[in-house]
Amino acid sequence: MPSSRAVLVTKANGERELFFPEKLYTSLVRSGADRETADRITAHVASGLHDGDRTRDIYSRAFTELRRIERPMAARYSVKHALLELGPSGYPFEDYLAEIYRVQGYLTTTRVMVPGRCVEHELDMIAVRDDEHLAAECKFHNNSGLKSDIKVALYVQARFEDIAAGATKQSANDFTTHMVITNTKFTDQAEIYAACVGLSLLSWDYPEKGNLRELIEETRIHPVSCITTLSSAHKKRLMERGVVLCRQVREHTDELEKLGLPARAIERVLVETDSLCASQ
Repeated sequence: MPSSRAVLVTKANGERELFFPEKLYTSLVRSGADRETADRITAHVASGLHDGDRTRDIYSRAFTELRRIERPMAARYSVKHALLELGPSGYPFEDYLAEIYRVQGYLTTTRVMVPGRCVEHELDMIAVRDDEHLAAECKFHNNSGLKSDIKVALYVQARFEDIAAGATKQSANDFTTHMVITNTKFTDQAEIYAACVGLSLLSWDYPEKGNLRELIEETRIHPVSCITTLSSAHKKRLMERGVVLCRQVREHTDELEKLGLPARAIERVLVETDSLCASQ
């Protein structure tokens, strides 16, 4: 692990923090890079840093180096940023989460209307496994600097309380778990409030164990937006047509053809997605 001078970098929300090369190194190893490669890339990125550099620029430099070595490795490294592209509607994010839970043995449905005591509510996702009946509100952000705050937690809790007030043991909306899931982060106040009222939260790095990053690593369910051999426009068009997961691309090669991609480009996409979806 290379040592580095103290450098203050700028986060997506405008805050500044010390750059810790260990964090970059760990994320590279987690994406599949061997220790020597991770060490070399970390040293390369750290050597060019200056006070005020943005964290997204650090990511871009590391991503570029990884992509030069092996595209599937770069795709795995890019998942956190790829989640920001599952928009703008948020529906692809909901469908993506539903697949993660389905792989874990849940029966999932998305965008379901359920009655409350006072009004009807649309739930972004319902997941059922054995005696667990989970209802989730999914908060998608296309900017990593945006967090789900206390207002989100209060609003969602109020909705779940109305649903619970109108539920019976025989009804389909008798939920055992109420959850908010976001692709970015929660504020400290949101986490404190949720813990107090029993509202489950799931974000990229929360809770410490079983967070979204770990679920993605364990299930190997990668969003189509992390594919490096497709342009952002092509990935957006695939998502608009219901192709949200990397593993769906092989099943929908006709959609790649509709994008106007030549056969050689399609083959590069398929090679990358097959490698990405294979056991790590």
